[in-house]
Amino acid sequence: MTDPLTAPCGTWASPITAARVAAGVRPVSAPRIVGARVLWLQSLPEQGGCMAVATRDGLVTPAPFNVRTRVHEYGGGALAAAGDTVWFSNFADNLVYAQQGDAAPVAITSDRSQRHADLELDARHQRLIAIREQHGGAGEPRNTIVALKLDGSGSTTLAEGADFYASARVSPEGRRLAWLQWNHPDMPWQGTELRLAAFADDGSLIHERRVAGGPGESLCQPAWAPDGKLHVVSDRSGFWNLYRLEVNGLVPVCPMDAEFGLPQWVFAQSSYGFNGPGEIIAACRENAISRLVRIDVRSGRATTIATPFEDIAELRVGNGVAVVEAGSPTMPTCIAAISLAGGAVEMLARSADDLPDASVLSVPRAISYPSAGGRTAHAFHYAPRNTGYRMPDGERPPLIVISHGGPTAMATNTLKLATQFWTSRGFAVLDVNYGGSTGFGRAYRQLLSGQWGIVDVEDCIAGAQFLVAQGLADGERLAIRGGSAGGFTTLAALAFHDVFKAGASHYGVGDLRALDADTHKFESRYTNDLLAPLPERERLYLERSPIHAADRLSCPVIFFQGLDDKVVPPAQAETMIAALRARGIPVAYLAFEGEGHGFRRKETVQRTLEAELSFYGQVFGFEAGDAGERVILS
Repeated sequence: MTDPLTAPCGTWASPITAARVAAGVRPVSAPRIVGARVLWLQSLPEQGGCMAVATRDGLVTPAPFNVRTRVHEYGGGALAAAGDTVWFSNFADNLVYAQQGDAAPVAITSDRSQRHADLELDARHQRLIAIREQHGGAGEPRNTIVALKLDGSGSTTLAEGADFYASARVSPEGRRLAWLQWNHPDMPWQGTELRLAAFADDGSLIHERRVAGGPGESLCQPAWAPDGKLHVVSDRSGFWNLYRLEVNGLVPVCPMDAEFGLPQWVFAQSSYGFNGPGEIIAACRENAISRLVRIDVRSGRATTIATPFEDIAELRVGNGVAVVEAGSPTMPTCIAAISLAGGAVEMLARSADDLPDASVLSVPRAISYPSAGGRTAHAFHYAPRNTGYRMPDGERPPLIVISHGGPTAMATNTLKLATQFWTSRGFAVLDVNYGGSTGFGRAYRQLLSGQWGIVDVEDCIAGAQFLVAQGLADGERLAIRGGSAGGFTTLAALAFHDVFKAGASHYGVGDLRALDADTHKFESRYTNDLLAPLPERERLYLERSPIHAADRLSCPVIFFQGLDDKVVPPAQAETMIAALRARGIPVAYLAFEGEGHGFRRKETVQRTLEAELSFYGQVFGFEAGDAGERVILS
């Protein structure tokens, strides 16, 4: 073995190139158990990030179909299946298609102004239950629960009147329907209702009633046990725990200081399932790290099922296996089947097969550290790692602080090549779960109430300073990056504080007023909680929007923006860029045709990584050997 080369951080040669990250990552998600088959969604970077239904035998849905939906803009639940038939929403035209076996998909809807999500088969009535979002009329889109005839002959509205619906689930005997609904200004992680109704002989709903939930209680993931008992996840205890509906209301199944649910940004999430009427298999999170548990329904006792995973995003149960979408610090996201009898793990699909050697992979450590106001914040710290190199004596690595989106989302420790791209070049990375993040209970999630742009920024700054104080980062080479809401945190940290020396905003929010004016229905009242209700919000728009503090921002920034972004439109970035350029602050801007809120095309992913590396090299004074085209700062 040769001795490692001594070279400045940032200049280390790495086998994890931007092209490898872009081409090698093929996200997998949304597993389903259908009879003896397991289905999932497979992203196809070579087809512009299109999503296809896949099995272990290959792709099911043909090109150019793209199995995605834009209900709530974030989608989810674009797939249902039974036997050899698959029903799916096609992203290009918003229509729902049926595909039987290898036959060509056939549309069963015809109105492109109607989006559908959360597809659920109602076999007894030969129809699909779906959440519909009707666009094209005056005012906001209209959300309803509808039934779509399988033969394409029409649809029926089952429930209407609420602002939002989700998780319509048919009971095992096919005679009842449970669902969630909520109204402005709540987001689904703030307050939802669980409703229950019976099917009349003609398939309409009768005897509808609210059975749980309301303001201040977030319910998610209703599901029917094989014996017909309705279950749901509620955060009434302070954590998203499992409950069973009884005559007198919800009864806790297995009380724990752990999270069995996730914020409902997308439809059809599942963190638990039934292995017969007496046993529940569930994924729970404690401090953002997952474990799989087996719950005895009668006693409520939970026992851990050993798995190699620490991040379980989806879980389905059937045929004696738990099928998960999961990952770990040494394993990228995969679809795996776990035997519930013996614990054997079978890998069905991986988001990345061509993994780098472990010698260049940084394994994160979970850290907690003091932040402003006596709070404790949490993060995953990645030290630089590349056994082919060492830092010169006395050098401390540059640090990239990541502020996740949401902002109720969560940083996890699953292996991500995009993170290892940085650490294998000599950067340290801190992936922050600031106050407001999921995975630590409702009280931690509510720390961001009225404090967006304050608590998240303080926790990111405190994390950087914590590492500097420990000698694990160079205080003169601190950068912060984030996408969407994380981009707002990034820009606010740069505008209102002078800790960071560079920043990268990926489709980030710069103008809070413009966000309210331009955003879609699902998030149109979100700032009521994150900032304040009107009229107090008017003052906070000015105080906390980075665009209004451009005169205080004194370090270089690079912006990345999809020109088809409907969540944070390009004007957000372009207005901020103009303000910075007017002051002579070095800035770079890369805009991408055909990209929306989040980048899917491999050429976009490659270009953004190379440009960001070139940007940091110019700001921090190193020459990256494989940064690709040099980004222009102006």
